[in-house]
Amino acid sequence: MATVTPDKTLDASGLNCPLPVLKTKKAMEELQSGQVLEIITTDPGAKADIPAFCNRTGHQLLEVVEEGGKIIFYVRKK
Repeated sequence: MATVTPDKTLDASGLNCPLPVLKTKKAMEELQSGQVLEIITTDPGAKADIPAFCNRTGHQLLEVVEEGGKIIFYVRKK
């Protein structure tokens, strides 16, 4: 179970690369600095794509949880 409380949740389940990252980028634009986005995806490629997105943009990857075939990311906006 996650220890982070998100300010917003993005459910990208069923979407494949590059859609989870594109939707994450759009959702991050709607947040204020310091807020946390929860991203739920089923795309195995997201395990590399979301951390790479965070490295490129400066957002902080707080936690990654895998449960029930889903990969859940918690990202804090810079």
